[in-house]
Amino acid sequence: METVIEKIDNGSAKLGIIGLGYVGLPLAVAFAKAGFQVIGFDRIEEKLQSIEAGRSYITDVSSGELQEVVSSGHLQVTSDMSRLSEVDSVNICVPTPLSKTKDPDISYIQDAVDAIARHMHKRMLIILESTTYPGTTEEVILPIIQESGFTVGEDFFLAFSPERVDPGNKEFQTVNIPKIVGGVTDSCRDVAVALYSKVMSTVVPVSSVKVAETVKLLENTFRSVNIGLVNEIALMCSSMDIDVWEVIEGASTKPFGFMPFYPGPGLGGHCIPIDPFYLAWKAKLFGFDSKFIELAGQINGSMPKHVINLLIKGLNSVSRAVNGSRILVVGVAYKAGIDDMRESPALDIIKLVDDMGGVISWYDPKVPSLPKGISGNKLKDWNKEALAPFHAIILTTPHPDVDHGVVMDTDAVIIDTRNVLKGHRSPRIIKL
Repeated sequence: METVIEKIDNGSAKLGIIGLGYVGLPLAVAFAKAGFQVIGFDRIEEKLQSIEAGRSYITDVSSGELQEVVSSGHLQVTSDMSRLSEVDSVNICVPTPLSKTKDPDISYIQDAVDAIARHMHKRMLIILESTTYPGTTEEVILPIIQESGFTVGEDFFLAFSPERVDPGNKEFQTVNIPKIVGGVTDSCRDVAVALYSKVMSTVVPVSSVKVAETVKLLENTFRSVNIGLVNEIALMCSSMDIDVWEVIEGASTKPFGFMPFYPGPGLGGHCIPIDPFYLAWKAKLFGFDSKFIELAGQINGSMPKHVINLLIKGLNSVSRAVNGSRILVVGVAYKAGIDDMRESPALDIIKLVDDMGGVISWYDPKVPSLPKGISGNKLKDWNKEALAPFHAIILTTPHPDVDHGVVMDTDAVIIDTRNVLKGHRSPRIIKL
């Protein structure tokens, strides 16, 4: 009987992907384009129907690419987890949110692993890609699978390979981002490396799953801490009437020893606002207090309220209160060029304005509607006439296809949280 590596090498391995979101769908398409038979699993029927119709809902996967692999039969999708029995390898790409108390919620991982265990067979490769705390693979997944009586490294192979997706990045996408791989055993790592090497330009093996798990957390904690630092510098500069953007521009001329990070209205996306808390939570179990990480989280989390304070300041300068003022938030996706609203600080700002009695509207050409529970009127047109009624405009996410200069044709107070209006001078503009 063929081993899983032999099946991978000759292209006959059937691959499963659990979770068809921003990580899972691009991965499924990449494997399918490489010639593998792929089964995608997801519990959301709307996603499955969209994939079967060849309509992509992910920025990094075009509908053309999706149609190609679906029509060729290389990609099938289902909500029937019993079909896991058909696959030789399965990648877990499910969400890992935080609870309200900032503790890790790995319930989606546990549900996926329970399903795998029910339909397990020998020589199966299982790879966790979801970001999580160090130890999850060995402390949570491994015991569940071993209850089936299988021996890791012999009867099945278990590895961790952190996702490194950056939605909307035109230069770095699934196949050309170096892929970190750690295995519970050396043989586990080797099988996972063999699989990824069929698709990824660069595969980077590491000595253990714990190292691989921590690599991902370090990457995003590095960004969170440095963004927290520059946000604090922005708060400091604001109190001293110093243009923080000019300060960063000046510091960036140093050819060594400095890397520019930029302030903003808060952190968004699934990774940077969440991953550092996974690392801090795990560290506490070992009696380690991660002060830098938690302080950065507090500073970054406070930025939406700082934006509101700037809004209050701006409206006060024209003898208005937030209550009753017509306020427009421009850009509700968490970053420019995409439609992803996960953890977007713009949503926090909208809610804060609404709570203060502001008449809130929003504009974002990428986003069709706000999440449930967030209120606001959608602005459909982007021109001088459409913007004229607003007392204040908050620029939060600068999509490149939006002419932000139009706001200068209005009488509104403008809160520029991203230095979008660089070069414009007006007492109506208040920069972060």
